Amino acid sequence: MRRIYFLVPDIKTTHNIVNELHQEGFDDRHIHILAKRDTPLEDLPEATILEKTDFIPAVERGIVLGGTSGLLAGLIGLSYAGFVIAGGPLLGVILAGATIGSLAGGLTGMSTGNSKLKQFEEAIEKGELLVLLDIPTERITEITQKILKHHPNAEFDGIEPILPPTH
Repeated sequence: MRRIYFLVPDIKTTHNIVNELHQEGFDDRHIHILAKRDTPLEDLPEATILEKTDFIPAVERGIVLGGTSGLLAGLIGLSYAGFVIAGGPLLGVILAGATIGSLAGGLTGMSTGNSKLKQFEEAIEKGELLVLLDIPTERITEITQKILKHHPNAEFDGIEPILPPTH
């Protein structure tokens, strides 16, 4: 799956695009709309905190940094213990570090806006809407062409790298 972006000038066009996406077999969990604060989206699928913030990347970084810190702490602890312990305690310290790192990273990420969406902030503040669509890679060209053909005032604004399989 990949995520594609469209900037759309108004709510009516956004409704039409979302209706066409539903007809193409996309359900609301694959469509995310981001608009200026207090814009009534009615029945449009609004972007969640996962799309609006850097939560997931921050959790991933936290796991790596916490796990690495746990490994180092475990190795230092083993060197001062003066004897060799089985891998269980070391694994426990690594997992504890990864857990603490993921929690800290997630909390940090939730307070930070999505860095990939920064380029759209000005357009959104002017009243445009951003449509994010999670789509199978093989359908990107087909769906993009249909949207641009039916809505020439919509602007295709890129493709995000591969998404996790849960999308």
